[in-house]
Amino acid sequence: MIKLLIKFCKFSFGEFEEQELRKFIRLGFILFMLVGNYWIVQSLRDSAFIRLVGGAYIPYAKMVSVLLIIPLIGFYTYLIGRHSKEKLFATIPLVYGIITLGLAMLVFICEAKIYSAPIGTSIIAYSWFFWGDSWGVLLITHFWGIVTDSATPQSARRGIPFIFLIGQSGGIFLPYPVVGLSNRFGFETDLLSMIILGILMLAVIPLVKHFFKTTPDQLLAGFESGEEKKREKEEISNKKPNFTDGIKLILSQKYLCCIFIFGFIIEFLLTTFDFSFKLKASEVFSGIELSDYFGLYSSSLNIISTALLFIGVTNIPRFMGLKVALLFMPLLWGFSLFLFLTFDSLTLLFVLMAGGKAIKFALNNPTLKQLYIPTSTSARYKAQAWIDAFESRLSKGASSLFCMLLKPLQTAFGGATGMAYYLTLIGIVGFPLIVVLAIIAVYLGKTYKKAIAEKKVVC
Repeated sequence: MIKLLIKFCKFSFGEFEEQELRKFIRLGFILFMLVGNYWIVQSLRDSAFIRLVGGAYIPYAKMVSVLLIIPLIGFYTYLIGRHSKEKLFATIPLVYGIITLGLAMLVFICEAKIYSAPIGTSIIAYSWFFWGDSWGVLLITHFWGIVTDSATPQSARRGIPFIFLIGQSGGIFLPYPVVGLSNRFGFETDLLSMIILGILMLAVIPLVKHFFKTTPDQLLAGFESGEEKKREKEEISNKKPNFTDGIKLILSQKYLCCIFIFGFIIEFLLTTFDFSFKLKASEVFSGIELSDYFGLYSSSLNIISTALLFIGVTNIPRFMGLKVALLFMPLLWGFSLFLFLTFDSLTLLFVLMAGGKAIKFALNNPTLKQLYIPTSTSARYKAQAWIDAFESRLSKGASSLFCMLLKPLQTAFGGATGMAYYLTLIGIVGFPLIVVLAIIAVYLGKTYKKAIAEKKVVC
């Protein structure tokens, strides 16, 4: 069976050794659960928040989330300096699963009108939004730290796209069935779906333990030599952990800073589209039907993403280089921005969001993760945690502030005229950002190629 799979993967990903393929399969199933849970929690997070507080307040929730993510990531980088990555990888989903089950009961109490005080309901809604937002920051960031820490550049080019193929399928098979379950059973709240989410988070733990137990030590060796890793571990053990280490690395290294800015711009555009999409969806659907619609959206974009991985879209960086793969993103988002500014419909926004995020997950994310290969352990864990958190959260915060302009513009100039001014501002800001995106893509591609050729760590 495994030999047939090796032959099947040869064209789309490259030729694997048997034990190497088994390792990536195990990692793929871990990502399957992480991604599946991510899209479940995203759908339930948004729909519950809209029902409890209202869609117009999503930008405010994103801002609160950004502020709360800062100490959370600081605490995470502190733990990285004190505990093994294997232990943290098993502990974090345990904490998330337990707290998710507790928050599910609180959300249910508010939705069922057992408790209806406005302030308390708002606190629970914002807490649920933040908690759902933070899942991808810690678990998925830590997961990719494990992957890049245990892969050579050659192995990563084959294995990371393969991991994404398995992992993204979790976004197909879990969100719509789980999120829409309450609606199909005729319930009035999402309590059942939230409980299942908490259980699925806990199910990550045995998969992680199985990976470290069964993977040979030689397959856990990465880009750095044994002596380099030993020296860095000694430096870490002799140095008191500091939660600002990650941000210092980013600010002091041009390479890491450009990775941050690249993701920031893409997420800024995505969040701008996402706000309009969710606002329009909340006008068409209500109650748990909104959850069902968001679940359908989550599974749809992952179907597209997995299909792209299956047909070998990741061959672009493998055959044409990372620079070409990175340059594809400015072209894609420039075209998407044009369509967004030209047409105004829920269907178009659904297609743009599903297609845009699918390309991001199928091509952009695997490509960006490979950029961490020629970096140090500190960069892969501490800096990557800050980049994954703040690249996304700060861009969402900036975009949310930008989206807040819509309401005062419509109040001052009327609905149609205010929307026209809002779209004009998006174009004024968006198209120059796409030019910057292209410039950074060229720099990152050249720097990565040089580091791999010379077998040197960039930072």
